[in-house]
Amino acid sequence: MEENGHPLLLLENGEGEGDTETERERERACLTKFIDDGTTETHRYFLSRRTTLEMLRDRGFSIPSNEIDVNLPEFRAIHGHSPDVDRLRFSATHASNPSKRVLVIFSGPGVVKVTTIRNIAGQIVNKDTLTGLILIVENQITSQALKAVNLFSFKVEIFQITDLLVNITKHVLKPKHQPLTDRQKKNLLKKYNIEERQLPRMLQTDAIARYYGLERGQVVKVIYSGEITQMHVTYRCIW
Repeated sequence: MEENGHPLLLLENGEGEGDTETERERERACLTKFIDDGTTETHRYFLSRRTTLEMLRDRGFSIPSNEIDVNLPEFRAIHGHSPDVDRLRFSATHASNPSKRVLVIFSGPGVVKVTTIRNIAGQIVNKDTLTGLILIVENQITSQALKAVNLFSFKVEIFQITDLLVNITKHVLKPKHQPLTDRQKKNLLKKYNIEERQLPRMLQTDAIARYYGLERGQVVKVIYSGEITQMHVTYRCIW
């Protein structure tokens, strides 16, 4: 074999570089598809807002599908690369109980202080028709601010934005949870002739309980399914 025919020698002599460079360009183009050229800030707001919309839909609130289906480029086209948190807020009404209305507010990157809570309270219109507030924070909330939150006449739920970047109910290893109505709970206790305190417990601080906004005393049906365990059902009472 002639030495000049060896691939390495061809590259050293400058021959064959065109093909290699073309291949590198193709690789760069392929890798570029997986690179997010936007800001991390907008990505976090996009993910947390989408999870919140899904969470409210799963609680029975009327959430348009086109709101949930907004993708990241569309979100950035609307809100830019440094979203105004005031434009991210939204309200929703319960599908079967129109008297239930919840407001979602993003507090922004700063520490949540008493003045922050007062400003939020001052910005809320139609407080009398509001039954719940979901406050999404990015930083710590002071003890004084928490006390101020407790003064609201409606339920306030506080979520860290990092807790909403992923919808935990969509995890493949997570069993399906289905909150029971009061009637379903009553029938369950009657069927097995047991009392509420005899049911297995789930803490109100549990991520699933918080996702569904469950109150103490509510019962959730847990459905397990898998190749090994097969499908089986159990119940948890919120404690």
